[in-house]
Amino acid sequence: MSAARIPVIGIVGGIGSGKSALANALSQYYQCGRLDADRVGHQILEQDEVEMALRATFGDRIFDSQGKVLRSELAKLVFGQRPEHRLARQKLESIVHPRIRRVIVDQLEQHQSELDCDMILLDAALLIEAGWSNDCDAVIYVDTPLELRRQRVAERGWSATELERRESTQLSLPEKQLRADLIIDNSRDIQTTGAIVARWIADRFHLQPHAKIPHASHS
Repeated sequence: MSAARIPVIGIVGGIGSGKSALANALSQYYQCGRLDADRVGHQILEQDEVEMALRATFGDRIFDSQGKVLRSELAKLVFGQRPEHRLARQKLESIVHPRIRRVIVDQLEQHQSELDCDMILLDAALLIEAGWSNDCDAVIYVDTPLELRRQRVAERGWSATELERRESTQLSLPEKQLRADLIIDNSRDIQTTGAIVARWIADRFHLQPHAKIPHASHS
């Protein structure tokens, strides 16, 4: 979307890298339209037609007594490297990815037609794998030390093993870095990280921030 009136910026990184925190920090300087593919995915799991497709594919074991999808049970089936995990993941993606894609495209088009923001931030765990990076004018990789990411996902109730299991199903972190236009070190405070990225965006897309960006060193 190189000719887009509003730049679309994808944010990628390892699980627990602080992608949402970076988006929050950028919102101090720009009016940001924010698209969270994972949140859209959670909403799609509640659609009747999706629940029916999931029940037909995976059976009753992934549903609670109220008939709602148990994401933790679904995760056990799809996260892992055994053949049965990969097959289940392919089936899940065939059900949900086209629907997520439609929502994301609709939201992108709405922002572009209404010109209601300075930039659109697209946060998706599988941004590159699903081909959604093709909708982006730039991709930012949030580089965060593994130990810090482990601490963050522990707050979600995940062990280090669970983090590794889930991350093993994604494109490797070095490969994500290779696909990125900017790699930002997020081991410092998020305000410093946000300022560095905000200045890079201002230079890259010739955008005028709404607040003064403090000078911050990349080092």
